[in-house]
Amino acid sequence: MRKDVCGAAAPIAIFVEASSCGISRVVLELISKATEIASKSPREIVAFFPCFRNADLASELAEAGADRVIVAKDPLFDTYETGCYASAVSAMARSTLPDILLFGATPLGRDLAPRVANRLVTGLTADCTALDFDTEEGLLLQTRPAFGGNVMATIVCPKHRPQMATVRPGAMPLSAAKKYKRVGKIEFFDAKISPVNVMSRILDITRKDVVEAGLESAKIVVSGGRGMKGVEGFEILKELASLIGARLGASRAAVDSGWISHEHQVGQTGHSTHPDIYVACGISGAIQHISGMGGSKFIIAINKDRNAPIHDVADLSIVGDIFKVIPKLIEMIKEQPKS
Repeated sequence: MRKDVCGAAAPIAIFVEASSCGISRVVLELISKATEIASKSPREIVAFFPCFRNADLASELAEAGADRVIVAKDPLFDTYETGCYASAVSAMARSTLPDILLFGATPLGRDLAPRVANRLVTGLTADCTALDFDTEEGLLLQTRPAFGGNVMATIVCPKHRPQMATVRPGAMPLSAAKKYKRVGKIEFFDAKISPVNVMSRILDITRKDVVEAGLESAKIVVSGGRGMKGVEGFEILKELASLIGARLGASRAAVDSGWISHEHQVGQTGHSTHPDIYVACGISGAIQHISGMGGSKFIIAINKDRNAPIHDVADLSIVGDIFKVIPKLIEMIKEQPKS
């Protein structure tokens, strides 16, 4: 295990991705997971925050559980550019010598993390769905789908530091930061960035309105699988979801069949979600899907196959024809008096 100059365990560092809308939710999820690890293996949690206009967000990171927020403020960080960000994060890592360095598996994180790993001459595990820590060996246990999602692989990096991973948004709950209540401090860092670090020139930025499924933060999710039999089946689920204020999810089989877009996919190769209520409609319950919704507080399964694996994880099982059960449920909801 890497240690600092005082002999304590070296810190866990987290790259902070933020925009005009605020701090990316996955950053807070990573702080929560880091706080959980630090409760088992005491160490600092450090946030690496290259920014320009939104440096005031640093206080939110401190409140969320970071012991130190290291802010590198420079006009060159106003818009993401690979070379500048990679230089800054690498410089921060060389200065703080973290044992672990985590990124969100967002488009930005997936672009940046491998470049930082290359500069720090260490390994990187991409798209993790779970993290744990071996306190005896001092190793970060990084779990991700492998072989097309058919198996889960747990990867370690025993000989190089920092241990680096990108983690899928929604894979980690947000409870830990509230539980351990840390109050951090903010420091400013001169990353010594100059135009020579710029690897590419941004000619134009086009803003695109994207309607996200919102599965990571949803309180209720209604998901459909192969049993929905087509686009028409998902229209029924959309009506149900609208009536109960739910987000719409889907299994990989439904997405691969072209019945619904990939942004709605739940599972190892899609989103991870932890809603209060998860309604699985016509979903068999393959392990790849369960891994993305198994943390739901209450699972309702509707499937005519009483032997479907989804019933094994469900809190409430309805064995019946989905095309009879769902319309009847919609009818009953509509009959309820509006409050």
